[in-house]
Amino acid sequence: MSAVTSRYARAFADVVIERGLDPTRILQELETIDAIARDSLELRRVWESPAIAADQKRRLLDAIVARQGISRLVRNFIAVLIDHRRIIMLEQVLKDFQRELDDRLGFAEAEIASVRDLSDSERRALEAQVESLTGKKVRARYSQDASLLGGAVVKVGSTIYDGSVAGQLQRIREQLSS
Repeated sequence: MSAVTSRYARAFADVVIERGLDPTRILQELETIDAIARDSLELRRVWESPAIAADQKRRLLDAIVARQGISRLVRNFIAVLIDHRRIIMLEQVLKDFQRELDDRLGFAEAEIASVRDLSDSERRALEAQVESLTGKKVRARYSQDASLLGGAVVKVGSTIYDGSVAGQLQRIREQLSS
């Protein structure tokens, strides 16, 4: 997280929280604009070019906002990034904004790997355990990893909870060798 992008993310999070807006909707709108910018080299070139006037860039933004149904608040935030020549940092600002919202709203991102696809009840039980460990609400992303042999590995931030069979075998191996 750079100081510049985190400053924009914190300031925008302040506005969203103070006004009691729906952070999920705001985040989706930002992701929509980011996806459009990532998919269009021409748009990025226009927005990032110092040779093109800011009002022309904002008119292009306004056309996108009207077509996508983006809120005025998100439009204005993107316009600030354009005006301050920070639009090139949009993707990182978006990540920092999500992290900032998660911190303020008490969410933790969890990456959960298991050998097989977990059922809904297994996912809920695992998420409840992670919530009790972290003291935060969990937003989980699931993946499959056949090398685990069984169980699951949960990563929350820089902390890893290894409940996999492979992890247990490794710990037994380390105990026997010491």
